[in-house]
Amino acid sequence: MPELPHLWMRHETRQTERRTPIVPDDARRLVEAGATVTVEESPQRVFPTEEYLAAGCRIAAPGSWAGTPADTVVVGLKELPILPAALAHRHVYFGHAYKRQEGAQDLLGRFAGGGGILLDIEYLTDDQGRRLASFGHWAGYVGAALSVLRFRGRLEVPLRPSGKDELDAALVPRPGDRTPRVLVIGALGRCGRGARAALAAAGIEPTCWDVEETRELDRAALLDHDILVNTVLAHEPIPPFLTHGDLDRTDRRLSLICDVTCDVTSQCNALPIYDRVTSWPEPVLRLRGADRPLDLIAIDNLPSLLPLEASVAFSAELTPHLLMIEQRPAVWRRCVDAFRDASRQAGIDRSYADA
Repeated sequence: MPELPHLWMRHETRQTERRTPIVPDDARRLVEAGATVTVEESPQRVFPTEEYLAAGCRIAAPGSWAGTPADTVVVGLKELPILPAALAHRHVYFGHAYKRQEGAQDLLGRFAGGGGILLDIEYLTDDQGRRLASFGHWAGYVGAALSVLRFRGRLEVPLRPSGKDELDAALVPRPGDRTPRVLVIGALGRCGRGARAALAAAGIEPTCWDVEETRELDRAALLDHDILVNTVLAHEPIPPFLTHGDLDRTDRRLSLICDVTCDVTSQCNALPIYDRVTSWPEPVLRLRGADRPLDLIAIDNLPSLLPLEASVAFSAELTPHLLMIEQRPAVWRRCVDAFRDASRQAGIDRSYADA
């Protein structure tokens, strides 16, 4: 019989993180297949703990993953707490540490110190490099939706999570609404398609750019839109789509940028025009003021504003791979290779022959 994992779904410490990587229905499937699933209590998670208990999961206190045996697979979404300083487990989550982001060196050092491994979900890919579990569609959807609501003066702050039906109702054009000219960059990807779906709900037909249109970027054409939605996730440095000089051009029509990617501290940032992400309490950052304002939305957990829909879709993609994690198929070996390469590039050289 193949070895089955003990999956430990941790509590998310970020207060605005309401998603879950494994929904109760998929947790039940894992348990029925023979896996052990422990779920930490989490007050903000979109699914109540009782549903996981009914699915056959074990329930544990928040943060108790740190004291579990080293062969436990800890599953999450966003950043780890600062303790323990040394990480001994296999952690499945979005680490954001492979493109020289702020804090990446420290995080990789924590894994080296404890002998653990980061299995970054962003690098869980097939043979063609296509991501196998992604929140991209819903990130693009929410980002574009917030942009339209801001442009039309109907963005309610602080932001709060909702359902898709509620969000779509807010997007329906009202008498007197202006129709913005919207440009989606990365329009053919999952994130870009999500943005286009939200714009369709808002009655807007966007300009769509992808690889061909950005190879020789027409910045004048870019600046001749009201809203830019950037959905391009780059793994190598690329020429910037906008610079500070572009924002000061007198022919700029652009008044709102939504950077769904939020690669703000990465060497692969295609929009090096801001230095911090925005948040649910303060979703909009003013980049230029006076008589020609320019605003930015750059929230790094956009899908958490539609936590139910986003979690169900993501969990369906991730669950089959979690069940196979102890068999070390190629998809997980690629994650280990990405972790090893990033550690070496950061000067943290270690042998992971047993990974």
